[in-house]
Amino acid sequence: MPAKEKSLEEMQEDILAQLQQLKIEEELLQDEMNNILTQAPFLNEKIKNLKKLLPSLKIIENEAVDLVHTINDISESSEQISGKIRALDSARSRVDECQGRVCDLIDLEICSQGVQTAILDADYEKGAAHVHRFLSMDQFLLQKTATDVENVSNTLKSVRTLEDAASQLRSIVEHKFTEAVRNEDLVSIERFFKIFPLLGMHDVGIKEFCMYLRGKVAFAAEKNLKTAITTPLSDKRQSVIFADTLTLLFEGLAKVVDVHQPLVETYYGPGRLFTAVNILQKECDIQVRRIFNEWMKSRQITTKMQQINETNKMSANSSFGKLERIDPKDLDILIGEITLMHYRSELYVRFIHRKVLADIDVGIPDVKNRDDAMNSFSNSMKCSELAQLKHELLSHYLRLEQYFMEESINKAVAMDFVDSAQQTSSMVDDTFFIVKKCIRRSISTGNLDGICAIINTACGVLENDFCDVLRSKLKQGYPSGYLDLTQAYNVLQSSIQQGRLQSGDTEQSRTAFIVALNNADSCTEYVDALCESVLKEIEQALPGMNANEHGKLESCLSGLSSVTSNLKDIIDYGIQQLRSSVIKPRVNPWVDAFLNISHQFTEEELSVYEAGETFVQTLIMNLESLLSSFRDVLTESNFDAFVSALTTEVTQRLEKVILKSSFNGLGGLILDKEVRSLASYITAATSWSVRDKFARLTQIATVLNLEQVSEITDYWGSHDGALTWRLTPSELKSFMLLRTDFKSEDVKRLKL
Repeated sequence: MPAKEKSLEEMQEDILAQLQQLKIEEELLQDEMNNILTQAPFLNEKIKNLKKLLPSLKIIENEAVDLVHTINDISESSEQISGKIRALDSARSRVDECQGRVCDLIDLEICSQGVQTAILDADYEKGAAHVHRFLSMDQFLLQKTATDVENVSNTLKSVRTLEDAASQLRSIVEHKFTEAVRNEDLVSIERFFKIFPLLGMHDVGIKEFCMYLRGKVAFAAEKNLKTAITTPLSDKRQSVIFADTLTLLFEGLAKVVDVHQPLVETYYGPGRLFTAVNILQKECDIQVRRIFNEWMKSRQITTKMQQINETNKMSANSSFGKLERIDPKDLDILIGEITLMHYRSELYVRFIHRKVLADIDVGIPDVKNRDDAMNSFSNSMKCSELAQLKHELLSHYLRLEQYFMEESINKAVAMDFVDSAQQTSSMVDDTFFIVKKCIRRSISTGNLDGICAIINTACGVLENDFCDVLRSKLKQGYPSGYLDLTQAYNVLQSSIQQGRLQSGDTEQSRTAFIVALNNADSCTEYVDALCESVLKEIEQALPGMNANEHGKLESCLSGLSSVTSNLKDIIDYGIQQLRSSVIKPRVNPWVDAFLNISHQFTEEELSVYEAGETFVQTLIMNLESLLSSFRDVLTESNFDAFVSALTTEVTQRLEKVILKSSFNGLGGLILDKEVRSLASYITAATSWSVRDKFARLTQIATVLNLEQVSEITDYWGSHDGALTWRLTPSELKSFMLLRTDFKSEDVKRLKL
């Protein structure tokens, strides 16, 4: 047989497999047939029910056909009716148009007859009303109507009469208004102002009326400025007289807008306040510049700015001492006046913006035209002389405030003194009083950019100049002068005999160091409180800030975090100074005394040791003596940091001396007790947690207090009772080898 042919057995297996598959399919088909046969009675019943419904369905079909015919008939009728209604509406519209044209012709005749009489009787309101009715007519339809009627000449004559009357009335009203302004006749001014819009002279009326108001504003402003210039120095308002003058100008303009806005809206319609304000703003620009120039001259701003600039240029020069510096106190009142002037300007601008934008919003329904008008107004205000004056005021303010802050803080540092009842010196309170005052004053300008600039200046002064002062005092170090009693007595006697006892200098240096350290800690609290209070005050002063402005402010305030970071670095530096000059020289010999005690105790030796003064008792007594000397002089936070540094030094040193010792079981027990006692004492001495610092030492004591080497498995590993070890396996074995009763082979065999 060929190799590719299947064997008989394989063919038989294939046939049997196919047979089995066919049997399975047969069973499935049989099940399906059974299911169908089972459902046969149910299906037969349903078919019977459907047969019963057939007559009803036939009736429904016939009714549906009838309904369709009915709907089609109604639809056709509706179309016919709609067409007739449309034709009727069209006819009605033509009738209304015809009636309107007839009414226009009638009114045209009445107006043409009445306007001349009104002019002759000087009844300008009535004449203007006739002209207004004429102007409200569609002139194209009017001409077309005139050509359609029989009496064309009369209609055209009426049109010409009204056109001539309109021209005549316009001239009369303009002349009468000018005459009323010249005579200060307020009644006539208001009378003719109301007539302008009836004659289609809206822009002319607003312009003429606002020019009159400009004159009133200018007169009042000039009078107020003269009063300000001649105000004697002894007057209590002299220091803010120009701010008062500027305020009077803004209040006058605001009153003009408030009083006359209803008049404009009533007779000219909404949306025209923009035109009126633009005219008034030109006078405002003229007057604010005059007031500003007089203020610059009277307050000698240019001279002061030059002097400050020269001071900054010459500060690093040897001839600096010859230059007279401006006392910051002399600038305090001036800076207050500038902030007041800027704030009043800001309030006025906000008021005008609110009024005009609200009027535009109501008066211009088209969205695009409304947006264009709003943008046009905003741009005109940004380009105004008032906006330039605000910018100049803010520039002068920022320069003067920066100088005031820097000089005042330098003065506070130079005049620093320590009250024996206080842990900090005067310069901390003085400095942050100055900083808070300057920032609050910047908030009163109402300008976010100015506020952020002053906050940044404050951050720079605190972070650089002020922190440098604290750092320089700490760099001088803390004179330890640590001696034991015998050494101290010998040095004291020698110093007295040689006449060079200068303990006062040392004590002053210590006090200066401690005070500087406390100052740094106190400053961190001041900075946090300052940041919180400033944020609240700014949000209250500028409630309308958008998301971008909020982000800008938060970014600016985050600069204070760098000040806090610098202060914490200074505190850490100071604590490290104390650690090297105070803690280490004392703690090392105290802890090294551990080596003087043998920890190979017998029961009898242990009893004697515990009955006497133990190592830990002596150590705690010495530590308490050291801590008590700093507890009252350091701030709470600094004292906790000092205790933390002390704890680090004690635990590290004790770990080293333990490695130099050897222990038996009783010695390990004593060590464990003493470590626990030491940890309890230091924990009670501070509000900070020292558990982490004692972790290694506690585990060392635990290892040395084991009864057997194998017990370490109860503490080591990943099971529930295991510790989180700070010791590495090699370190753990090294400490276990300090137990003289543990076999080194057993320790080395440990698998950790």
